[in-house]
Amino acid sequence: MDFTVIAHAVEVDHGIKRLSMRFIKKCAAPERARLSPELCEQISEALERQGLITLPKRLPTTENEFVFVIQKDCPLGESIQIAKLVTILDSMGTSPIANLKGMFPTLLEQLA
Repeated sequence: MDFTVIAHAVEVDHGIKRLSMRFIKKCAAPERARLSPELCEQISEALERQGLITLPKRLPTTENEFVFVIQKDCPLGESIQIAKLVTILDSMGTSPIANLKGMFPTLLEQLA
């Protein structure tokens, strides 16, 4: 899996890029006919090694969906990592923000 094209595209767009799963599949495994949950997990891990994160965290298996690819070391990437830690604390019942689920109902879904 070669994601240098994606990494450069994200860098050029100041740390964030909206990409279709079709394009990501083309970079990851052009010989594959479909995206499987296992392949999507491998793609996420490979992007993570490149210093990139995706929103949603769990990549969709349909090629018609779009995801955001974000650099970890930019301000937005750092904010997303903080949000992820807060959601983990919330799931453990020790949220530093009261009523997190009520204020941001889709946050937990996107970062899980």
